[in-house]
Amino acid sequence: MAQQQPQTGPAGATGHPDGPASAPDLPPRVATVYGAYDLATVPAFAGGFINFGYWAGLGDLTGRPLTEADRVRSEQDLYRLVLGTFDGVRGHSALEAGCGRGLGCALALREFGLDPVIGLDAHPDQIARARAAHVQLLAGGAGGSGRLTFVLGSAQRMPLPRETFDCLYSVEAVQHFRAPAAFAREAARVLRPGGRLALTTFFARTPAAARELPGLLPPYADGLDVPHVIDEFAGTLAAAGLRDVMVRPIGEAVWEPYDRYMAQQPELADDEWPRRYLTAYQAGLLDYYLLTAVR
Repeated sequence: MAQQQPQTGPAGATGHPDGPASAPDLPPRVATVYGAYDLATVPAFAGGFINFGYWAGLGDLTGRPLTEADRVRSEQDLYRLVLGTFDGVRGHSALEAGCGRGLGCALALREFGLDPVIGLDAHPDQIARARAAHVQLLAGGAGGSGRLTFVLGSAQRMPLPRETFDCLYSVEAVQHFRAPAAFAREAARVLRPGGRLALTTFFARTPAAARELPGLLPPYADGLDVPHVIDEFAGTLAAAGLRDVMVRPIGEAVWEPYDRYMAQQPELADDEWPRRYLTAYQAGLLDYYLLTAVR
């Protein structure tokens, strides 16, 4: 497939069929958590990544403390799990929806050979952090190689041209999206025919579970996250024209080791709610999933 860079204007955001897109409006809690609070600096999210982690590659964890190095490896391995669904794509273009500080974009370049990679995020502070952290890889940056670009914009109205990317991936960002059907339509629009989608995050298992989760987990109650239902979300991908939608639960390699790591964090002594994710998983309310599809 022929490669090309997305065509972006002076503000880094053109190409949407409805015209230029401005900086997206963010839900207040999302704006705060990823802005002034800077969630990536919280010890629970070591290394600058922001995800629960995929722990299966760390070997037998029985009987030993989980270290910060383990935590960072788990977060990197979640990216590796997602990106590993893209076979034979070295030198092909990729878009990360919800790129945060861009660490996953750099990993995609370094380990998987996706090139160029565009990181899209709706929070201007995250885009600024990503650009500052990856100057040597940036298109147009001082000494940059042009392999990486960061674009401010919503994953539900992507400021990018149609049929631009061979691969689109997202790691623990979809739970923030208010309009998953819009994201699915945009994914289908910006992917080339035959392009592939892979994403991972946590979903409610049923509509009844989605109604119950805000009473258990504050991020659902305060507007940070939305309890999307897994079957409904998979259906939105298919309805947008994506085919071969596959859903794989991976919670067995996420929730228990994450909870063990969190149990060792002293800051949780007076604030135990982050450990309720394991409770919700064991109660059958939510799980972590890997989804793939083809344009």
